[in-house]
Amino acid sequence: MDWFVILVIIIIIIILAFKSIKTLRPYEKAVVERFGKYQRTVESGLVFIVPFIESITRVDLREQVVDVPPQEVITKDNTVVIVDCVIFYEVTDPFNAVYNVVNFYQAITKLAQTNLRNIVGDLELDQTLTSREMINTQLREVLDEATDKWGTRVVRVEIQRIEPPKDIVDAMSKQMKAERMKRAAILEAEGYKQSEIKRAEGDKQSAILEAEGQAEAIKKVADANKYQEIAIAEGEAKATLNVYEAIHEGNPTNELIAIKYLESLEKIADGNSTKIFLPTEVSGILGSIGGIAELFNTDEELNKKEVPKENSVNREAKRIMEKVKRQSNAVHPDTE
Repeated sequence: MDWFVILVIIIIIIILAFKSIKTLRPYEKAVVERFGKYQRTVESGLVFIVPFIESITRVDLREQVVDVPPQEVITKDNTVVIVDCVIFYEVTDPFNAVYNVVNFYQAITKLAQTNLRNIVGDLELDQTLTSREMINTQLREVLDEATDKWGTRVVRVEIQRIEPPKDIVDAMSKQMKAERMKRAAILEAEGYKQSEIKRAEGDKQSAILEAEGQAEAIKKVADANKYQEIAIAEGEAKATLNVYEAIHEGNPTNELIAIKYLESLEKIADGNSTKIFLPTEVSGILGSIGGIAELFNTDEELNKKEVPKENSVNREAKRIMEKVKRQSNAVHPDTE
């Protein structure tokens, strides 16, 4: 009987110890109530309470997620879109989180849906699709202000999906395709324009370089011709001076000059031209030639002394004179 009493006492002590000792994790806090009335807020660690008199309510302080169900929202331009979002929050005051809201999940969900309709309803469809960051910011500010008395803080809000109607999506797809085709056409035209400009600039530079090369070549040829003409003129001038000096230094006789003159007439008569131009005073020239012939026949003694030389000169003068007369008569038969 004594052992039974002792066993009962030990069991009661274990139950009382189990009821009076609580352990809180590092991310938890708890609200302690005594006879249904708020007593205190305890931190994490080992907590002692009075069994059957005090009760404890744990509160998780970690960041939590609320997935707001998708809902239909009408935009400013009367387009129905389906929007859903997620809310990230954390408890900052365990007392308010326990005593100021009954079902926090339901409350934050309804609050998010209501404010999401208000924010999206003030935007047109294009703005709704391109302004997710602005919607997130505005919705977070509204929810954070509304949940402050619930002892929670809304960390951030993210829009997961904004889905327009199928016909709107098809129209937007066609519009996007047309816009991209337009950009492609513009880029192609710009590329062709730049290509033609570059090609024209290349042709221009090529023509300029070719013209400069031709001008340089013409200048070089002109300089070469100029140098050649100067050299030829200088050579002819030197040759003329040399001939002139040679003639004067040689002191030619009248007979030699007459023979050279006759040789010149002979060369003129031997030409292949159909017309032969002779000096106007042909008769005077022929008379002079006759006088030259008489000059060779006047002095017999001189001829005897220089028989070989004078006879050859005389015969050469006569031969040239006769040939010139014949050719002159052939051209001007009336002069006889």
